[in-house]
This record gives sequence, structure tokens and C-alpha cells, in this order.
Amino acid sequence: MVSADMQVEARALGDPTRNRIFRYVVDAGRPVGVAELTDYLGLNHNAIRQHLAVLRDAGLVVEELEQRERPGRPRLLYRLHPEVAGSWGTPGAYAWLAGLLSEALRRGLDPRQVGRQEGQRRAREIRGKANPEDLLEEEMARRGFRPVRVERGRRCDFVLGRCPFAEVASQDPETICRLHLGLAEGLAEQLGDLHVERLVIKNARRGGCRIVIRRATQHEAPARV
Repeated sequence: MVSADMQVEARALGDPTRNRIFRYVVDAGRPVGVAELTDYLGLNHNAIRQHLAVLRDAGLVVEELEQRERPGRPRLLYRLHPEVAGSWGTPGAYAWLAGLLSEALRRGLDPRQVGRQEGQRRAREIRGKANPEDLLEEEMARRGFRPVRVERGRRCDFVLGRCPFAEVASQDPETICRLHLGLAEGLAEQLGDLHVERLVIKNARRGGCRIVIRRATQHEAPARV
């Protein structure tokens, strides 16, 4: 049975121009601006914006404001919605997961170790663009975890409303959840002043797992496992 969300997505992609815009955003693999799409399709800016609004409202793309250090008005940028990954011929999150698990097997690493290394690598790419908590939340959202942030003094909980790997995580939570714990630890360590206290695991199909983060004191270094 086709879900209501898929019906909305299908209607949005049924228009040939919107389908081309969507494919361009997917194939770019990075945030895309209106001017770039205008040049590609040869349409005016307003037409492109209207098509992008339909794709955004259908949950197919994410609209975000450009982070820029140079003078000028920030652009609106568009990228594939993380919860659509794997649908409509787009690259799936499972390919990323399979790559990490393959690396763990090849190098004889624990899933938590390989997750930690991936988190450190990603943190080096995004570090300094915003405060560490915001960057951590954005990265969780980019991976499709649908985080909700709860501030508790020096502690900050991220309640994950969705597991993008629910099928495999429900069968093997030890492996998948340890990998995600390591990913959060690597991000926190490299972003600075953050320490992952624990991951509270819930039912992967229902969501609700919780990552507990503590802000490090001035003299406290992140723990290493």
C-alpha cells in the first residue's frame, strides 16, 4: 500500500521540470542555489523558486540559508532531504553504513571505533561554522535521525525521533548502536568542549533513542575509549 507521503512525493515529481530539478540536486551531492538551477534549466528565477517550494513542501528537498563569511546576502540552498535517501533512485543511507561496517571488518576494528573515526573526520570538515551543539544537531539531522534537543544546564540531550537504519538496528542493535555512539563521540571530541556521557537505546522502529551530551569544563578533556 502506497503511503500518503509517497503519494505527495510522486505528485511533486510527476512534473518533468520538477523532476529535472530534483535529479540535479541529487546528482550534485551538495547544496545547490537558485542561480545554478536557473542556468541549468534556462528558466527564470521565480519559476525555479516555485518548483523548489513544491519539492520542499513534499519533503523531497531541504531548504537552508547559506553560511557565508564574505559580504553579501546569504543565498537559499537546497539539498536532498535525508529521510528520502534511498527512494526515487537516490543514494541510500545504507550504502554509507555498509561502507563503515566493511571498513571495520577489513581493519579489524570495533564498530564504535570506526564510527568514532568517521565522526572525527566529518567534524574536521564542519568545525568552526557554528557552535558545537548546533553543529552536532545539524549533523544528526543530516543523517536522518530527526533529533530534538533538550537543554539541561551543562547537559544537553538529543532525542532521536527516527532511526534511518531501523530494519538492521532492530535485528542487531549492538553493532549499529555502537557505531552510532562512536560517531557521536568522534563528532563531539573534534567539535570541542563536548563529551558524550551515554547513549540510551530504545526500540529502533519507534525511535526515541537518546544521546546525553555534557559540556566540558575549562580543565576537562574529552574522555577517550
